[in-house]
Amino acid sequence: MPEAVLFDLDGTLADTAPDLGGALNQLLCEQGRPPLPMDQLRPHVSSGARGLIGAGLGIGPHDAAYPALLQRFLAIYQDALCVGTRLFDGVAEHLEGLEARNIPWGIVTNKSQRFAIPLLEQLGLRQRSACIVCGDSVQRAKPHGHPMRLAGAVIGIATEACVYVGDDERDVISGRAVGMRTVVAAWGYLGNGRPPRDWGADAIAASPDEILGDVTAKR
Repeated sequence: MPEAVLFDLDGTLADTAPDLGGALNQLLCEQGRPPLPMDQLRPHVSSGARGLIGAGLGIGPHDAAYPALLQRFLAIYQDALCVGTRLFDGVAEHLEGLEARNIPWGIVTNKSQRFAIPLLEQLGLRQRSACIVCGDSVQRAKPHGHPMRLAGAVIGIATEACVYVGDDERDVISGRAVGMRTVVAAWGYLGNGRPPRDWGADAIAASPDEILGDVTAKR
């Protein structure tokens, strides 16, 4: 049993695709483009605004139009952070199970504090989590190991004694960089890159109730 369990936010704890995808579709409409189906957008949600804008408009940070579109996207999203967002099935029960075992749990996300903190407040998780490390809490966000080191320091537990659960390959890279055991949240978005079995995680959990089982003990 791990001494602490840390989670990614988007695509692991919460299904934020309805609101992030909704923000992208509103932006597309403002640009005179048709909205995209949610199934097409979901794999890009874990890549945040950059991934969604790239998927919807075909541009990236190096394009001249990107900064203004990014700011507009973020403004739209901030106005509707938790309209359709929900915890994934089984997550609430899993967190309760950790708390019943006195195992602290926390959140390590690349989401900025301006979005993550109010979202977690609305989901009822802010006060319960042992730590909340955001993308702008550290000098270098995931896939670097800095966020994981900060999380371990905040909760006072060595990173080697923690498990990190995420739905993107960068989550595995970040956890392994500091000796954490890593578990892929197979119920999440999973991106559109290499298949999860090739990420090098210690285990792949089909549902949250598997995280506390033997799956977390595999090295």
